[in-house]
Amino acid sequence: QVALVESGGGSVQTGGSLRLSCTASGYDFSDVCMAWFRQVPGKEREAVAIINPNGDNAHSVDSVKGRFAISRDNAKKILYLQMNSLKPEDTATFYCASKKSGYCWSRAVATVAYWGQGTRVTVFS
Repeated sequence: QVALVESGGGSVQTGGSLRLSCTASGYDFSDVCMAWFRQVPGKEREAVAIINPNGDNAHSVDSVKGRFAISRDNAKKILYLQMNSLKPEDTATFYCASKKSGYCWSRAVATVAYWGQGTRVTVFS
């Protein structure tokens, strides 16, 4: 069955860095767009960054541009999110997501086929 397992979350001081990883199994990882979402309690889950199947095109939301970078290793079936210059407002639970076919660049939660379990990121000042 499909599984997405995130790792790499934790607590870090403002200005620090973290790299999230998401290991996929149970489907053709290299055929689908992947994304990272994040959610703060009481708020809607929002897309942070999306990457196309072969990894040569990616988009991210304005609030993380220049600080976060999404990438993937299709041979290893791993999705990454490198997060630099972290701010307290980045504190959230981050989710790995496999996008439905035909909805690659949509940021809507409804366009996600599979979710990871989430990994917590806390940025303290």
